Amino acid sequence: MTSPRTALSTFATSLADRLPGPWTSDYQRQTRYAEQFPRTEQLWDAGHVDYIVSQYAPTHDAVLHGPANRRLYVTDRPLYQHQFVVAPLIPVGTHIKPHHFDAAEEPNGIAVPKDPARAAARVARRLLPRYEQALQAVLTNAADQPEPPHRPGPPQVDQVLTLTLYGDGALGAPYESVPVDARMVLYTYGFQYHPHQAAFLLPAAYGDSDRALRVHGVVQQLTAKGIGVNLRHSAPTTSAALPPTSPKAAPTPRRTC
Repeated sequence: MTSPRTALSTFATSLADRLPGPWTSDYQRQTRYAEQFPRTEQLWDAGHVDYIVSQYAPTHDAVLHGPANRRLYVTDRPLYQHQFVVAPLIPVGTHIKPHHFDAAEEPNGIAVPKDPARAAARVARRLLPRYEQALQAVLTNAADQPEPPHRPGPPQVDQVLTLTLYGDGALGAPYESVPVDARMVLYTYGFQYHPHQAAFLLPAAYGDSDRALRVHGVVQQLTAKGIGVNLRHSAPTTSAALPPTSPKAAPTPRRTC
């Protein structure tokens, strides 16, 4: 009887010989669990092949190398003695970065019969077209957007409104800190001026959801005017402790004649 090791090695070589274009097989036997990671971490599969390598930890595998650095991963299919699985590996290169995969659909792998001719036909018909489509999407992304699309920082503004959530639940801002161009917007969204507190405050009677919507409206209106908006919690009001009083009374100055 052919051993599992010989079966996979022989199958992978025969499969490579029958795929369209020049393909070669690189068989590897793992003696330690961690030895599988350099290959399995490159799997371009979000389906059952990824599940197999994560749950069953294959002790051997093969990588088929094809035209233009195409690569296919081959290993046993546990519980199915007459089948193997084949899945693409992600393309590698200094010009290919993680964000290039964002819009590319996973090509995923497939199960194939142990007969190399039938397996090659299934790979050529079902797997290679998906692999090629996903690969071209990644290469296009790499050409169009070589660097990650990092978000730019906010523009500098001359005026800023800082709304403060106070410890008693009040939300507002001291009158003098509110830019003149922001005052009418606050009135529009329900903020009220309280002279004895010298502040614009949003009544708590509106409730949390309603107040959130009103603050959102304020933010949209003011940022459209070029006024920045911050939201902060008030600092805790703690008094510095006074130094302890000495129980000994201070001596009375002696009078001199």
